[in-house]
Amino acid sequence: MGILAACHVHSKWSYDGSWTLADLSAEFGRRGYRVVMMTEHDRGFTQQRLDEYREACIQASSEKVLVVPGIEYSDAENCVHVLVWGDVPFLGEQLATVRMLEQVRAFGGYAVLAHPSRKDAWKSFDSSWAELLSGIEIWNRKYDGWAPSKTAPSLLESYDKIPFVGLDFHTHRQFFPLGMMMELTGEITEAAILRCFSSRLCRPEVKGVAINNKGVAKVGPMLTVAEKGRKIAASILKRSRTKRGVKV
Repeated sequence: MGILAACHVHSKWSYDGSWTLADLSAEFGRRGYRVVMMTEHDRGFTQQRLDEYREACIQASSEKVLVVPGIEYSDAENCVHVLVWGDVPFLGEQLATVRMLEQVRAFGGYAVLAHPSRKDAWKSFDSSWAELLSGIEIWNRKYDGWAPSKTAPSLLESYDKIPFVGLDFHTHRQFFPLGMMMELTGEITEAAILRCFSSRLCRPEVKGVAINNKGVAKVGPMLTVAEKGRKIAASILKRSRTKRGVKV
């Protein structure tokens, strides 16, 4: 059975989120997603807050949508970000990436390198991280826009990690038909979803079309043109609103 998961999603539990867990569950469910993979920023979290957050995710889940708790860890320079899921205690803030990844592995969690193009995070990639990571974001809607990352494909080819897509959802601007298709049998549970990661029974999709390095190479130029057009249009709209005194 194939189910679609929205990944890299922030709620009001993150300092910069704007949606409640319940509203996210309802809206993503309306858009055809069966799973929402949350990734709240580590800033301001504690173990107690993580425990409360896990319970809130359970309460926000329904028969139609499973809300999976997760944390986005950032290094001290706020350059390298890693998405973490699984039964992992809160590890702390501003941790060195390799130390954090080692702890995630020790607790049996799953880690994905987020938006490698942001702040040129890919340049900081250390080969020692490779065996500790499950995947790498090949497309981050917030930072890459309408086209996949230009830097992620080489990392994926070098280290054979799962290509991942994330919305990096904070506001309605990040709604986009990106998702991870999970192949699983039986009940849809957090454990079953994480088993898909460990067994590589998942693939990234955009509007139902599978994404891989070959596919990115083929459609990348077209998507890049579309992304340039989007940025130009967004810039024009922003200037227009600013002239009219509209808050943006």
